[in-house]
Amino acid sequence: MSPKKKRPVVHAVTVLALLGASGYLTVELRKDEQAKAPSVQAVTDEPNLESSTGQQGGKQTWERLKNPDRTVLRGAKGQVLGTFTDNARTATLRGPSRTFSEPANTASKVVTEDWVRLMPEPWTKGAEKEKWFKDWFKQYYGSQEDDIFAYAFQYVQGAPVKKDDEGIPYAGDAVFGPFKADGVDRLEQNDFYDYLGISYTFRSGTTMPARPERYRALDCSGFMRMIWGYRARYPLMATNTAGDGLSRTADGMARSKVGVDVIKMQGPAPWYTRPKNIDVLQPGDLLFFKMDHRTGNHIDHVALYLGLDTDGHRVFISSRKEVNGPTMGDKGGASRIDGNGFYAGLFRSAKRL
Repeated sequence: MSPKKKRPVVHAVTVLALLGASGYLTVELRKDEQAKAPSVQAVTDEPNLESSTGQQGGKQTWERLKNPDRTVLRGAKGQVLGTFTDNARTATLRGPSRTFSEPANTASKVVTEDWVRLMPEPWTKGAEKEKWFKDWFKQYYGSQEDDIFAYAFQYVQGAPVKKDDEGIPYAGDAVFGPFKADGVDRLEQNDFYDYLGISYTFRSGTTMPARPERYRALDCSGFMRMIWGYRARYPLMATNTAGDGLSRTADGMARSKVGVDVIKMQGPAPWYTRPKNIDVLQPGDLLFFKMDHRTGNHIDHVALYLGLDTDGHRVFISSRKEVNGPTMGDKGGASRIDGNGFYAGLFRSAKRL
């Protein structure tokens, strides 16, 4: 065979080798991206959820408990199937086990059977007999429709973008806020309408315009207002004073009359004191922190309580400057309220919406 005829063969082999290497690198890069991407709610089992009617041989019982006043639904073996707190709309229901993790920022994982949902009305003693509750319970007990936890993890680092019918991206990786002029600190006061990039009219009639430079940004309270308000439809105030519902800031939320204060703020201002007993906390509670001496007696930070992680620590998710957005990560202090860590020492109160 002449040299001229050999060249195409050598060239073809070279191309195949390059393509093979390119394919290998693409696969490895994709694996690396997947390893850093957030683990969305992964349902890992289907528990044998008992009938919601309570008619199967008296398997289910309703029990009244105190501190705070609440009603608990128990199964045949005494297991808690649902918790409903007086004057709160938040309900915690038992459902399929899920794993929540954020490998980009922490090795911590939460494996839970708790599904946190909003009832259409605040709970009152005996509400299990009312039609509104029976209808709601039938729809959501055992349901795998997105709950508050699922919403929260749709904004962590690497979370995919989701758009509504009008093309507005209502979920996806969120930042805490743009840098200030100093290029070091980040701007706060980034609400859900800033993230969405749209003007929003509240029930009070107040319209708040989105600020383009804060697009896709959520500060700590803006993150709570996104998942509880815009996504789960809990009423929202335009500010800390206009309208009714969930206030604009962490301090406004902590001091408002909405929901139930399961851990009240105690001790002298401006720093108050760390609660001694946190056993009353329930997944879905709002946690409040005093972190900055520059803000006087204001509460500076708010987070969503997730419960215990696989290491047995009480953990939360919140939007933070250090990680630049919603996270249960460890930068700037582990997301724990037990032990002697950064956030644990600054935890001050808790509310159940």
